[in-house]
Amino acid sequence: MKGATVTRADLCEAVHEQVGLTRQDCSELVERVLELMCQALERGEQVKLSGFGVFQVRAKRARMGRNPKTGEPAAIDPRRVIGFRASQVMKARVDRALSR
Repeated sequence: MKGATVTRADLCEAVHEQVGLTRQDCSELVERVLELMCQALERGEQVKLSGFGVFQVRAKRARMGRNPKTGEPAAIDPRRVIGFRASQVMKARVDRALSR
């Protein structure tokens, strides 16, 4: 994996190199995992990956904001957002890697 961003293609290539499946099978595997995660989130379920973190859908209530261009108050509708909370293992690993 190269560059500052990890893409689907990078994930597929890493699976190909580590596991030895064909590139086509690796691509299908990565796509299926991501699809299952999306489906779970669409149902409002948490996606918990041990040692990595938790993806969850949170409800945000309606609130008053402002138009940044005009400064006028504007109502912001309630909505649902996806949040990610990294596990302690992931936090420690990233902290160690970045503090070198």
